[in-house]
Amino acid sequence: MDYIKPPQLIEDVANTGAYKSTLSIKDLLIKGILSGAFLGFATTLAFTAAIDTKLSIVGAFVFPAGFVFILLLGLELVTGNFAMLPLAKIRGLTSTWNVIYNFFWAFLGNLLGSILYGVLFYIAATKLGHLTDGPMIEKIITVAEGKTLAYKSMGGEGIILSVTKAVLCNWMVTLGAFMAFVSSSTIGKIAAMWLPVFLFFAHGFEHAVVNMFLIPTAMLMGAHISFGDWWLWNQIPVTIGNFIGGFVFTGLALHLVYKKRKKDSISQTASAEGLETRG
Repeated sequence: MDYIKPPQLIEDVANTGAYKSTLSIKDLLIKGILSGAFLGFATTLAFTAAIDTKLSIVGAFVFPAGFVFILLLGLELVTGNFAMLPLAKIRGLTSTWNVIYNFFWAFLGNLLGSILYGVLFYIAATKLGHLTDGPMIEKIITVAEGKTLAYKSMGGEGIILSVTKAVLCNWMVTLGAFMAFVSSSTIGKIAAMWLPVFLFFAHGFEHAVVNMFLIPTAMLMGAHISFGDWWLWNQIPVTIGNFIGGFVFTGLALHLVYKKRKKDSISQTASAEGLETRG
């Protein structure tokens, strides 16, 4: 059996979080850049599938491919780290400073990788700027404007909505990151992590790293989005929501559940040994 039971899974995730907090700046940046680019690839794949089939659910089904690359290669995705590293801190395996250190450099790496892929995709999709319309260009612009200008038009309620959708998103994304530890086989890992990520994308929730690619690429393609629109109405509130969703609903929740179960298990073992001794 290659199934890893939840208490051991949480221990493995915490140890991985502690390891991630010790990586060099160079490693964090390179791994972060690759992760940002891979999620960009996954996003354009999903849009291509949705456009070709006229079924958005098909796009959502293929999107997790990029996430699989990131987890199997042990790269740095700041949204996944929002659950893993605080878990390591709670369990005394790393420091608050090391957690913040990882978040900053992983975020920067993800941003650079997302923009890098965005520029390259812009060149390919627009034929060096000569093509200004088409299904993919229209899709990217429409989705990006819906993630910025639509929130802006709602004012304060738009911020609440974007944060809420970000919480829901990273609840599933971090669950996917944790589920990668549920099996010791490659196929088992892929199947387990695929499901939560598919759920998030199918619902159209807000993911900070996906938006690092999507919104600036739409801006290059002519979307009426300013730098302020991108950061004030999406990137900042979505990053905050992603942190809350990952830390509270995955990292902290599973820590509390399986910390208790681990103690109960030790107590039950001790009781059983006591009974055997008395017997």
